[in-house]
Amino acid sequence: MDPLGLSVERFRELGHLLVDRVADHWSDLDGTAVIREADRASIYALSGPVPEQPADVEELLETLVNDALLNMQHGAHPRFFARVPCPASLTGILGEWLGVGYNSIASSWGGGSGPSQVELVVVDWLRQLLGFPPGTEGVLVSGGSIGNLTALAAARSAGYDGTVYLSDQTHASVGRCLRLLGTGDEQIRVVPATDRHRWAIDDVRRALADRDRGRAIVIATAGTTNTGACDPLEALADLCSERDLWLHVDGAYGAPAALTDAGRLALAGLARADSLTLDPHKWLFQPYDIGCVLVRRAGALEACFSMNPEYLRDVQTTTEGQVDMRNRTPELSRRARAIKLWLTFRAHGAHAIAAAIQRSIELAERVQTLLENDPRWELVTPAQLGIVTFAAAGLSGPGHTERAQLLAASGFAAVTCTELGGRTVYRLCLINPLTTLADVEETLRRLASDTPSR
Repeated sequence: MDPLGLSVERFRELGHLLVDRVADHWSDLDGTAVIREADRASIYALSGPVPEQPADVEELLETLVNDALLNMQHGAHPRFFARVPCPASLTGILGEWLGVGYNSIASSWGGGSGPSQVELVVVDWLRQLLGFPPGTEGVLVSGGSIGNLTALAAARSAGYDGTVYLSDQTHASVGRCLRLLGTGDEQIRVVPATDRHRWAIDDVRRALADRDRGRAIVIATAGTTNTGACDPLEALADLCSERDLWLHVDGAYGAPAALTDAGRLALAGLARADSLTLDPHKWLFQPYDIGCVLVRRAGALEACFSMNPEYLRDVQTTTEGQVDMRNRTPELSRRARAIKLWLTFRAHGAHAIAAAIQRSIELAERVQTLLENDPRWELVTPAQLGIVTFAAAGLSGPGHTERAQLLAASGFAAVTCTELGGRTVYRLCLINPLTTLADVEETLRRLASDTPSR
């Protein structure tokens, strides 16, 4: 029996029911509305006064499914092309359930040696797969935002307290992270990207010569959210090495492409970064949430975040080689995020994961060809790490944004718009290996129609 009185036998029954309900959802995912939004009045069953008396758990689970979990975006849906999808694997979900079911924690070695070892292992697997050298350390976090915050805090702690250089295509979360770290506007230099929406190394070099204050941080992107473009990482690494600058790379969605031949070419120089963030809940097929930070400089994370107060002395690490993961991150209470990623890699193997990424890269290239050969569309940016942008030629009736909204409201597909060079364009993020060319063709047909919902 649990602390509030639910028996293990009843828990087992409800668990089977829950697994069946989730399996039913996944078996009919293609027929589910890709995104559904409810007004608060229509989901009143979730509201009400503070409950004073118990209720039937089975009925409550159904309420959560029907009123909460169906009214959201389904990032694993094969026609969810908006933002950056989360094409989670069922194996990853099993790993997540197992970790949560054991109420696992990965904070100190003494309090969670098993989960901590799993985290150290998967972080090192990622290090190897992305080409980082031995000695690189890392930690799992909630996602790219906290990953960027963690890496930049480590850089500041290591003495890189000068100007921060970033692009106008840098993810918006980076600016928020810098504000949280107390970086003033006078310390931030935005160097515009070229018309290819990536940095030109000569522009960065000139900016450094103009306003190089102290030991600077240069923030590059490996797969921008807007277009999938990659900054010239090799050249940036050379420049930062010459001047003793900290090179941070935001590879939240794009970095796992380095598992493929095409991705390694596009991301050449990635492993020379001083720090990198990536999100396994994007292109490594994990359920929310899991991000990762890698730092080449051994000890940099612990120098920034280590804390060992008297009330944690009973779980402090004393043996060489053992790690208190709480000392590599702002988090003290940390669930064991690594369980699901460990299970996915062990169950399927890195080759299968790389092949799934490769399918998405190839699909985006096929979609580019489709757009180029269709007079209804104008290709704006080519396929880059699974992202392609385009515009309607001679659009009449509702504009780009309105058509995308109508299509999303129909439940068939979710396509978002973005702004490039002052114009609104459509953007497809095609990182789900379950997506077919037929899915894209029908989405484009509806998007071109005056009535996108049909």
